[in-house]
Amino acid sequence: MRTTIHLPDDLLARAKRAAIDSNRTVTAVIEEALRAALSRRRGAPGARLDLPTFGRGGLQPGVDLDDSAALLDVLEGPDAAD
Repeated sequence: MRTTIHLPDDLLARAKRAAIDSNRTVTAVIEEALRAALSRRRGAPGARLDLPTFGRGGLQPGVDLDDSAALLDVLEGPDAAD
């Protein structure tokens, strides 16, 4: 998509220098910087959160941190009352 943005002269000069130094276009440099800034925003879609695990081998087999109901089943264990 083509659009027009207004940047301060010094910022555009830095973007051009970064493009030359990395053998990319100014558009690519600005796109990368914008994506990085947006992904740092709290709760930004696509932002990855790495959760530390302890012990050997990471998570137990069958544990899916994205499925809270299944995780609760694992935490309660087979002896939990229904």
